Amino acid sequence: MSEAEKLVEVWRGSILECIHRGHAVICDAKGEIRVSWGNPDLVFLPRSASKMLQALPLIESGAAGALGLNPEQLALACASHQGAAIHTERVTQWLAELGLSDDDFRCGTQEPSDQDARDALIRAHEQPCQMHNNCSGKHTGFLSVAKHLGAGPDYIDLSHPVQVAVREAFEDMTGMESPGYGIDGCSAPNFATTLRGMAQAMAKMAAGETGSDVRNLASARLVAAMARHPELVAGEGRACTELMRAMGGAATIKTGAEAVFIAILPGPGLGIAVKIEDGGTRAAEAVIASLLVQSGVLEANHPAAQKRLHGPIRNRRGIETGHYRVLI
Repeated sequence: MSEAEKLVEVWRGSILECIHRGHAVICDAKGEIRVSWGNPDLVFLPRSASKMLQALPLIESGAAGALGLNPEQLALACASHQGAAIHTERVTQWLAELGLSDDDFRCGTQEPSDQDARDALIRAHEQPCQMHNNCSGKHTGFLSVAKHLGAGPDYIDLSHPVQVAVREAFEDMTGMESPGYGIDGCSAPNFATTLRGMAQAMAKMAAGETGSDVRNLASARLVAAMARHPELVAGEGRACTELMRAMGGAATIKTGAEAVFIAILPGPGLGIAVKIEDGGTRAAEAVIASLLVQSGVLEANHPAAQKRLHGPIRNRRGIETGHYRVLI
């Protein structure tokens, strides 16, 4: 079994201050590995990087069609958003269309990461609610499926029809039975797989536009929605949003907690999965940016790419103190 490889160095001046080790895989829809670093068979939890797979039943069940969901709503179903007004206003409207409210969520409250939204709550002497949770779009998608199926309210239970459908889609796309699961920050089950399995799933989503069955069409719609609305997938200043804007639809990407990152490349029909061993998000962003550049879908000199590939790292006075060095 391969050990984690050195993937990113962090330098302060001329001193090597930190090394991030991890794993990365690029493969096609058949699961054939094109290139890998570390252990492609590492079992891990993809966390929010699996949201596109969790959203497949939203379309496959017929819920999206019955509700007339638009690309913005599909992008939100795959999002880890900032809780900004552009996110919460759309979630609120979607809930209203379902005849539901914040109380129907099972994701828990979260202070918005967006500063304007956070400041607005403070000025109004209000507390954050569940729609501010970064996963509220995903949970609105779950609620949509549950309502369409006539299922019960506890849509995050492992035996609930929503999660049964999610697991089926997840295992089919990854090409393997999930060896287990964890409970995510939003309380939904998060199914484990291997790096190779996750990269294969992303490659299948990349190839969605070339097929005509329900799963291919669902994959293609979700990928297109995310590429069309990167501001809804994450938010201003976030890597997902900035890098997808820089690529202009050439690739769709998604981060996950504990330094997971995936990419969907429709052109070559490839998928990428990255996991940094120490959970360092900056390293996951650096590695995914490097692999996107190498794959020809991101310009190395674009400011959004340089920000992740090199830095520079600046202190609170704006003085350049260091830089990143990606080793792949």
